[in-house]
Amino acid sequence: ARTCADHTAVIYGDLQRSWSQTYARCRQLASALTKTGLEKGDVVGYMAMNTPELYEGHFGVPMAGMVLNALNYRLDARTIAYIIDHAEIKLLITDREFAATVREAVALAKGNPVLIDIDDPDADGGELLGAQDYEAFIASGDPEFAYSGPNDEWDTISINYTSGTTGNPKGVVYHYRGAYLNAIGNTLEWNMAAHPVYLWTLPMFHCNGWCFPWTVAAKAGTNVCIRKVTAANIYNSIADHNVDHLCGAPIVLSFMIDATD
Repeated sequence: ARTCADHTAVIYGDLQRSWSQTYARCRQLASALTKTGLEKGDVVGYMAMNTPELYEGHFGVPMAGMVLNALNYRLDARTIAYIIDHAEIKLLITDREFAATVREAVALAKGNPVLIDIDDPDADGGELLGAQDYEAFIASGDPEFAYSGPNDEWDTISINYTSGTTGNPKGVVYHYRGAYLNAIGNTLEWNMAAHPVYLWTLPMFHCNGWCFPWTVAAKAGTNVCIRKVTAANIYNSIADHNVDHLCGAPIVLSFMIDATD
């Protein structure tokens, strides 16, 4: 953030933010989380698509010393309720598009997480469930928040859950050392130069997007965020923003191969 302050960090539709702006917002998020009374080690959940809010969570939550739990928004309410209780989510930041699932999940859960809404105008319907939306929430935080790093490299940075296809979902803990090594390993595997333009086709809830949120930051790249993964969105992003990297399961690659003119 300091050496590439003016370089574009995030693009989402008409929205563009530099690394200095993103850095300040992540510090605001960390500050706002701390002000709620949450403590180090508490779990912050996200029920969100690949939007800037979830990207900021990959930095702001650890800056507060808390643990990020990016939820698979394709799961049903009962499974989400199980994860809320098992992970002991204290605060849940949720996109309005998933309001119906989240409302039911919270009603089923034993825990009672604070709800913060992502009020995205591009969301497909839904309603606001929380006391405030994400922008109002981070506005209460300090952009100069004095965060500190982990006390130990083996401290937990995030927890991710399996889909629960053979029973209840299993939680997999990432530590800072592992996240760092995987993020740097991504740059080596791809021979990634400085300032890559990375398209978010891979869900950030999936193994923290294979640690690419941190990879792109390490290379001072640009994150191009999209809500829906379609051939049109992929090719438009490549044309409009000169995207040079993306990840994708075979289904995503088939979108590209089978696209119409």
